[in-house]
Amino acid sequence: MISAGDFKNGLTIEVEGNVYQIVEFQHVKPGKGAAFVRTKMKNIKSGGVVEKTFRPTEKFPQAHIERKEMQYLYTDGDLYYFMDGETFDQIGLNEDAIGDALKFVRENDNVTMVSHNGEIFAVEPPMFVELEVTECEPGEKGNTATGATKPCTVETGAVVYVPLFVNLGDKLKIDTRTGEYLSRV
Repeated sequence: MISAGDFKNGLTIEVEGNVYQIVEFQHVKPGKGAAFVRTKMKNIKSGGVVEKTFRPTEKFPQAHIERKEMQYLYTDGDLYYFMDGETFDQIGLNEDAIGDALKFVRENDNVTMVSHNGEIFAVEPPMFVELEVTECEPGEKGNTATGATKPCTVETGAVVYVPLFVNLGDKLKIDTRTGEYLSRV
């Protein structure tokens, strides 16, 4: 059990049957009245952010979030299949559980499965991926003041905005958190 007075950023706790991660917290000691802890918490499963206040003596059970690396195998209809590299067990997840996490992930790439009490609620791609450009219009020079970009499609089907000098067949380094082009490889 963790008391509200011991909160830290990134800590995961269970409140009213939901699992929350503390995004921000602030200990407040008003001139009159008792001290309290103002928090901003993110619901791990739904992604919603909630602001709540607690007395510093309130206690909450710590939620244990498990992260396991698995290999993305293939898609069959609306199911996505993953394999554990150690036990070779396979699991299938539907599109609702995945969202757009596999936007920049190719088959046979590794991803991180995030679960609580055995229930997988998120799939995290690697932070950076290297993908090849499969469709790209040639960039036209001229009438550009600064930082002109053009849309290009990479091998997973995702569209990334890149500088004009990127061509068909180039390998790109992409940040999967923002979907931004970082550099050519």
